[in-house]
Formats: sequence, structure tokens, C-alpha cells
Amino acid sequence: MKTNRKMLAGTCLLLASVLTLQAQSTRESFDNDWQIQLDTANIYVPSRLESKPWVSVQLPHDWSIEQPFDQYSPSTNGGASLRGGTAMYKKEFTLPASDKDKHLFIDFDGVYMNSTVWINGHQLGTRPNGYISFQYELTPYLKFGAKNEIKVLVHNHQPNSRWYSGSGIYRNVWLEKKGDVYVEHYGTYITTPEVSSSQATIKLQTKVKNTLDRSVPVEVKTVIFDDDKRVVKILTDKFTLAAGQLLERSKEAPITAPKLWSLETPHLYKAVTEVYRGGKKEDTYTTSFGIRSFHFDREKGFFLNGKSIKIIGVCMHHDMGALGSAVNYRAMERQLQILKDMGINGIRTSHNPPAPEWLELCDKMGFIVMDEAFDMWKKKKNNFDYHLYWDQWYHKDLVDQVLRDRNHPSVFIWSIGNEIPEQWGGDKDTSGRNITRALTHIIDSLDNRPTTAALNDPKKDNNIARTGKLGLIGVNYHHKGWANLPKEFPGQKFILTETVSSLQSRGEYLQPSDSIRRWAGFTKEKNGGTPDYICSAYDNSSAPWGSTHEETLKELLKYPFLSGMYIWTGFDYLGEPTPYPFPARSSYFGIVDLAGFPKDVYYLYQSLFTDKDVLHVFPHWNWKPGQKIDIWAYYNHADEVELLLNGKSLGVRKKTGDDLHVAWDSIPFVAGTLKAISRKNGKIVKVTEIHTAGKPYKLIATADRSTLQADNHDLSFVKIQVEDQNGNLVPYADNLLHFSLSGDGEIAALDNGKETDLRPFSDKEARSAYNGLGLAIIKAHNSKSNLKLTVTSEGLQPATVDIEVK
Repeated sequence: MKTNRKMLAGTCLLLASVLTLQAQSTRESFDNDWQIQLDTANIYVPSRLESKPWVSVQLPHDWSIEQPFDQYSPSTNGGASLRGGTAMYKKEFTLPASDKDKHLFIDFDGVYMNSTVWINGHQLGTRPNGYISFQYELTPYLKFGAKNEIKVLVHNHQPNSRWYSGSGIYRNVWLEKKGDVYVEHYGTYITTPEVSSSQATIKLQTKVKNTLDRSVPVEVKTVIFDDDKRVVKILTDKFTLAAGQLLERSKEAPITAPKLWSLETPHLYKAVTEVYRGGKKEDTYTTSFGIRSFHFDREKGFFLNGKSIKIIGVCMHHDMGALGSAVNYRAMERQLQILKDMGINGIRTSHNPPAPEWLELCDKMGFIVMDEAFDMWKKKKNNFDYHLYWDQWYHKDLVDQVLRDRNHPSVFIWSIGNEIPEQWGGDKDTSGRNITRALTHIIDSLDNRPTTAALNDPKKDNNIARTGKLGLIGVNYHHKGWANLPKEFPGQKFILTETVSSLQSRGEYLQPSDSIRRWAGFTKEKNGGTPDYICSAYDNSSAPWGSTHEETLKELLKYPFLSGMYIWTGFDYLGEPTPYPFPARSSYFGIVDLAGFPKDVYYLYQSLFTDKDVLHVFPHWNWKPGQKIDIWAYYNHADEVELLLNGKSLGVRKKTGDDLHVAWDSIPFVAGTLKAISRKNGKIVKVTEIHTAGKPYKLIATADRSTLQADNHDLSFVKIQVEDQNGNLVPYADNLLHFSLSGDGEIAALDNGKETDLRPFSDKEARSAYNGLGLAIIKAHNSKSNLKLTVTSEGLQPATVDIEVK
């Protein structure tokens, strides 16, 4: 009989899991069937905008990426020389009669910027912040069984950003449907006050709202699933809500043998909360969370689940290269996969709240996120930036960010600002201290994770740091002063919020390699660059405020009290092309170029922070006869590397001291083969060869994914290589590539990673290779299809790739 009871209990749990997981979602995509009127002039003239034609668009949508690069754009090349302007979006939709007794809300994940929303002619509100998510209730103004019209006016008047922002409804939009009693927006908060490998305590706080004009009995049931979709706990709570009441309820429960969230095994739990009134389900609200413990130690750095970990993170802007800023899940996933394979374990959302999907991916893939709020406070960095709205909006925007993001296990650090001008001023200007206290108070009232600020003046009299309100002292650059940080800030804990700022163009090499170039503002009249607007991929160029990757890493690895660093940057991004003016339109800072192709220094990190066998030798071996070339190698798991040229040894090199690479200097070029052999205790670990390439002969196309989902969003990234007759990449090839696609899909964008390529991203038929490589991004439509991409170039053998859309 006892066995039967156990079986019955197990059956009930299984049934609960099935019913809850199959419960109809109360949230649905609202991205389809929009139209736009667009005026790219920088001054808003209503009559001019109204004269523009309506054009159909699919959300998320970034109108700026569709524009030509423009030397005279008010964004300047800091904003990628792409125009903003003003747009009106509209959508017509019809609601079924069954929705009449529901509460309906519209959620915008982000609109850049200054958005005003109307429903059926009624203004719902305005949000100036281009990165924040926001919600409006539509219920009082809706029609049922008839057409409804929603309109969104967006102003992106430049300059308002120091990098490429994108323009428009560039993140997802959702329609939520709830009953009369429901979980408030961002209404759950899940923490784990006690965590061990044997047991964890889950604390669930839930805000429930009664919209009725009378008291009602309420039952809230939360079913917690692990990542195998097994029920691990069911929490129930019964209570009465007064008329119009918003009430927060708290429940705690133990979880036996929890699956801990870690960088290697980022286990996720799901809490599905259902609200019942009189036995009728009124709302379903789902929250993902992770179980982990962490702390920062002032002497030993960062610990996750009791394990010491060095944070090796990168700063990331929100654009996705040729796709612009319009959110795409697969494009973000690809970026994070490339970074993970490099050995990166952290992301800083510089310098703004990210898309919700970005944090979902960081949760699933295991990253330590610094979630940043602001690039400026009251003091401006650009004429039309957020400083204009600070007083009215900072409190609301920060609260919304923390409430939205605090359940993500990947979020470990809140950053209240980047290189804020209010950090200066000393005793005469108290604004920095006052704002710091206000912002940290907001965060501390909502969450218990540490707060930092990215200080580019890391001194004890810094107005932000001297408040004592930062849980972590955040330091931008100043690598030569890191050793003295414990003396400057006694008893404090440290995170390097922004480091490096190395400048590199993929596949470009300036000799000699041991001469470091500190470049900032190049013009033809001023030294600090090259006439063809390139930077060296040897890791021998950096901005004057920064340092090379090797200079930075050597300092970081010396000091256990440094919790870790966030490198500027993981990927190249649109805008801010230091050190060059137009026609440069994208950055040189990335370890990976704009198209997603790694630069050489990628393999330095891979050699240090992954278990992969690495032997990366560069540069290429196509030079003028007799030209003297420096050859570098990044390697690991070995004692030494021997280099041979056409079978003749050029010598053995070993890393000594804090060396992070080995080099052979001034090797006269002779066509043929460079062969590198790494050895451990005399045994070969890895062999790498580089061959002198002949003339371009053929194209090779390789898709990262040959099967896509028919969801109108999924992407395949196709790498195009220009090769010689023997299959060697031609490192100087710049052949014009022509692209065509058959089947029910589209070429979403083309790219090559070149910072000065002014061919518009709206051109989806042709793009030149850059140093032998090109990229085609293929997008699925919403039906099954067999796609075929064909790539041709005059005089070369063409390439094709097949992609199935299921």
C-alpha cells in the first residue's frame, strides 16, 4: 500500500508538470505586420514625416542599418556615419471576443529612442531611454471584433551616442493577456539564501495584483522544474486580496541535491506560477533562475560555488555587425559561442541594459555578466544624449532594469555608470557623490548583488568611489597602477571594468612587431595611423589610454586580489573607429572582427584559458622576396616551438618569465612553407603549417548551420574563402563576390570585417572579400524550403552551399 501511495504521488507530480508546461502562454509575439514612415533628416518636421510613404517592416527593425554610409551624417563616424531621424510605426490588429474580459498589455523590449505610443488615438506614454524595456496597459482603449491601431513615434536625433545605436523598434514586442488577478510586471524575485551541493533554500517573492473592486480569495501555485523538466517542488499559497490591492507574498522551500549553475554546467530551473480565483486560472507567469553561490574576496578575488575563478570577460556593444541593432537570437548566440570557444567567461553590457535575450543566452551558456545602466548621468557626453532626461527618468529606468534582470543567474554585478563625468570635481562638486548614493540605494533596495562603477580616474578622492557605496571598485585601464590599488583603496574589492583598447585589423601586419604604436586621433596632418587606415594584428597597437593584450594580461595574472577584467572589446562594433576619421566607420578594438572572424590575438586567450591544444603561427607567408618579417606563435601544453622554413630550422623558442608568445625576428621572405612544431618533453604536441599562396583560383563556402527553423528569424552564417589552386587561403584577396539565393529565404546581410568598407549593408548582392574572407548571412522564412546560396567572382571557380529550412 505504501508503494502504491508513492506511485500515486509520483503520478500527481508528473501530471502537474505536464499540465503546467502545456498551459497556454499568456504572452505572444507582436512583431508581425508593422508599417513605417521614415524621415532621416535630423530635425523633426511633422508634415514632412506625414508625407512619407508607408512601408511594411518586420520587427525587430533597425532603420539606420539600411541607410548608406554618409560622411555628413550628424552621428559622425562615432555613430558609424549612419543617419537616425524620425519614424512613425503603426500596426492594425483585431482581437477576438474571448479577450474582452482580459487585461491586455504591450511590452516593448527596447525602442531607440524617445518613443511615444498611442493605442486607438490615446497616448499611453513616452520613454526617452533607448535601451530600457517598458510596458503599457491597453485594456481601457481596445475594441473587440473591430480593428485596433497602435502607433509608435520614434526620434533618434544625433548626436546622442558615442557608438552606433541603431534606430527604431529594434527589440521584440509582446502582447500579454491576463485575468483580473495576476502577477505584477516583473513580479517575481527568486533568491537562494543558502546553497550547498547537498541542499539549497529557494526564496520566492511574488507580487499579485487584484484589479477588481471587491476582495477575492486567491490561490497561487508555483511548480519548480529542473532542466530535465522534472518537478522538484510545488509551492502553494492561499490568501485574500482586497479591492485594487497589490500584495507581495514570500515562500521558502528546500531543494535537495540541487543542480548548481556554473560556467561549465549552467543548470537552469524554471518556476511556473499560476494564479487562481475561485478555481479559475487567471494568470501564468514563468521565471527562469539558477542556484549558485558567489562572493568577492578582497585578497583572493572571485569565487563561484566555492571555487576560485578569474573573470576573463569582454565588453560588448549591442549591434550585430551587418545586421545592425535589430535583435536576433541566433546572431547573439553565435557571438557568445565564438567568445566561449576563445576562453571568455564574462560579459559587460557596455554601456546600457541589454536585450532580454542576451541575458537568457548568458544564463544558458554560462557567463559572468556585469549589467550596466548608464553611460552618462546629468553631465552630457553628447548634445542630445540621456543627460537631457536624467532628472525625470533615472529612478524609473534603473528600477525597471533591476526588476527585469535580477532573476538571471548570469548577472553578478550591477554597474551604475561608465566613465561618468561626475567622478571629478572634488569637494566643490558634490553631484557625483549625491547621485552615487541615490543609485546604489535604489539597487540595494531591490537586490543584494554588488554594485560598481567603471572609473577611469581610480583614485581615493574620486567622487563616486569616496562615497563608500560601491561593493566593488571598478577600474578602467591604468594597468601600471593595479599593483597599488589595495593601498589606494584599503579594504576594498576590485574588478577591472574595462581594459586593453588594443587596435587591430584582421590580417594586417606592421613591422617591426616589437614597436608598440599608441594611436588616438589620426589625420593626414598628424601622426598616429597609416594612409590606408589599418592597425596591426600583431598586438602592437593600442589607444594611448590603454595597453596591448599582452601588457594587460601580464599585470592581471600577477595579482590574486584582481577579480578579473572586461576587455575592450570582444567583437568589433559599428561606430567609434579610433584612431581614424571617415571613411572608417567601425571599431578596431575587437578580438573578433565585425563579421565574426577571429583576429590573431584570439588564440592568445585560447592558449591561456581553454584546454584546447593551441599552436597559432602568424602572419601569413605572402611577402616581397627578401622582405624581413617577424613571426609570432601563441602556444600551450608544450615546452617549446621549433620553426622551419622549407625544411630548414629557424631555431627553437621557449617562453620564459611572463612571456605569452615566442617570436622569430626579421626572417627574410622566401616563398614556400613555414612549419611550426610544439613539443612537450621532446614529444610532438601539435604541428601547424603556413604555405605561400598562389593566385586566387576558387571560392569555398562553409555554413555554420546547414539546417534552419522556419520561423522567419533563424540564421546561417556562411564563411566565404578565396583560395588558390592548392586550397590555401589567399591572404591578400579582395575579389568582388556576387551572391544569389534560391528557395524561400533571403540574404539578410553581407560583410567582410573591413572597417572602411563603405558599400551599404542594404546591398545584399555583392561585397568584396577582405584579406581572403567574406560572409553571407542567410535568413529563413516561415515555410519549409531548400535554399541554395551561390557565390561567384570573375575568373574564380564558384561556390555553393545548401541549407534546409524545416
